[in-house]
Amino acid sequence: MSAFNALVLAGSRGGADPVADYAGVPAKALIEVGGVTMLARVVRSLRAAGATRIGVSVSDPAVAAHAGTLGVEVLTAEAGPSRSTRSGLATLGTPLLVTTADHALLEPEWITRFLAATPAGADVTALLARRDVIEAAVPETKRTYLRFADGSWSGCNLFYLATPRANAALDLWSQVEADRKRPWRIVRRLGTGTLLRYLVGRLTLDQALMRLGAAAGISARAVASPFGLAAVDVDKPADLDLVRRLID
Repeated sequence: MSAFNALVLAGSRGGADPVADYAGVPAKALIEVGGVTMLARVVRSLRAAGATRIGVSVSDPAVAAHAGTLGVEVLTAEAGPSRSTRSGLATLGTPLLVTTADHALLEPEWITRFLAATPAGADVTALLARRDVIEAAVPETKRTYLRFADGSWSGCNLFYLATPRANAALDLWSQVEADRKRPWRIVRRLGTGTLLRYLVGRLTLDQALMRLGAAAGISARAVASPFGLAAVDVDKPADLDLVRRLID
């Protein structure tokens, strides 16, 4: 496998974080699961998967101080994940694996399988898991699903920016962030024909990503995860309770 750098998004969207408040810590990345902070767990898995250089994008001083003890590069978060990723890409270069600090269950094998399955020539790939795979692994989880012709899918918070052309994907990302839970609005950007294919259930997930990528002038592909737990992150207190039950 080729060497890669990694970026961990550990910034705040602003305001109080209900999960951090629930756990009694100043920032979500500092929540401990199994006696280890979520951020430290993610960094550990990235290193085990072969990341040679790791940057952590932070907005909270306590997270910055903790990240400094983990031997990573501490980067200043921008307003929103797409801008933070752009800044991280400028610093760390490509190929770059991007994930989040609340991906507490992250396993090195998920990363290595994802990178190995990335299609040749793709500028950007995203890892997603199908609903049946997720529910077979962890039926009690509540995720947001995107419905396509080949099933309902949930993101796994793993993105691979393989080439410098991936910068164009970040332009698109910033445009669709507000519509991330309303896929029909995203598909609508590709024109009436593509939207109709989506609405009548004839558009697959990979086709949607390929067409979104083509609109941005890049090759974008989806990779299906065989690991249902890869779709579990800590977005709300119930997620934290679930992750702690699975690990502790």
